[in-house]
Amino acid sequence: MRRRIARFPVLFALLLPAAVLHAPEGHPPSALAAMHPTSSLSPALYPWLPARSHSGHPSATMPSAPFRALALRIPPPPGYRRILLSSSSFGTWLRGLPLRDGNPDVRLYDGTLKPFQTAHYAVLDLDVGGKDLQQCADSIIRLRAEYLRSLGCDDGIAFDFTSGDSASWSRWRSGERPAVTPEGRVTWQTLDRPDATYENFRRYLDVVFSYAGSVSLSREMDPVADPSRVIPGDVFIEGGFPGHAVIVMDVAMNEAGDRVFLLAQGFTPAQDMHILRNNGEDISPWYRAKSEGKLLTPEWHSRFETMHRFPPASCEERFQMAGVIPGAMGYGGGLSLQSR
Repeated sequence: MRRRIARFPVLFALLLPAAVLHAPEGHPPSALAAMHPTSSLSPALYPWLPARSHSGHPSATMPSAPFRALALRIPPPPGYRRILLSSSSFGTWLRGLPLRDGNPDVRLYDGTLKPFQTAHYAVLDLDVGGKDLQQCADSIIRLRAEYLRSLGCDDGIAFDFTSGDSASWSRWRSGERPAVTPEGRVTWQTLDRPDATYENFRRYLDVVFSYAGSVSLSREMDPVADPSRVIPGDVFIEGGFPGHAVIVMDVAMNEAGDRVFLLAQGFTPAQDMHILRNNGEDISPWYRAKSEGKLLTPEWHSRFETMHRFPPASCEERFQMAGVIPGAMGYGGGLSLQSR
């Protein structure tokens, strides 16, 4: 397998210029975009971008429009600055995710318009696939899996089915396939050739989407003791049938230590993943972090106490222990590891 780990911090240093993560306070997205030209996002980090369709996954959404990294498009509220992150962290990868130009409609997996079009602030340039599979928890699984693969952490990509059985990318890429016994147990059999291509990775994810959901994902994550210390990649999740989940895409902080965050969601039916508006506060699309209490989003009401965090994969921990990349994100003294 080709190693990608060594390239990751360098790619992010090129992807997000120093000024991006310290955007002038109060500048609207249009002004910020004018200051920083459209980034050339790397296929190694976001491999679905070069082509809007993959084998077995014809894109049901509109053709890819000019895109910009999330951090280029959405500045923090006045008085806030984005928190420091390791160059290899999940949060840094999320900040670099491309958004479609403007505020296009959210479309369902079959290309039709979502009936409710007032919940989103922006739309991620991320394919949905042609089946009703990549829903709310599935969208979060997709982001986490894509990040780990871009980092070179292929052996750390594994998600539980609702049954509790683990489905790992390493087994799938080796040619093994899951089968369910009459007793409901999952067994694995070698039925195909080894295949580590991105197309096969997407086929693996479709199987995960079919048998995993908010219940299984909530069991795999750790509750966050103090949600006011939110970091990018945290997830508000309520497992159920139906349940729901939304993911924290970015976090900023003021001098008093108060944090604000951005949320994104997929939904049912499967649809474009999108950044949520905050209709209850004057800092939309940002939300104010709290230790407890109600979390009100346009299509879902939950509580801050439902916040969970992915346990770090072993390769993530190695990167966090490796130290900082001086100047890689424009903080002068280098990247802080405070958020992990």
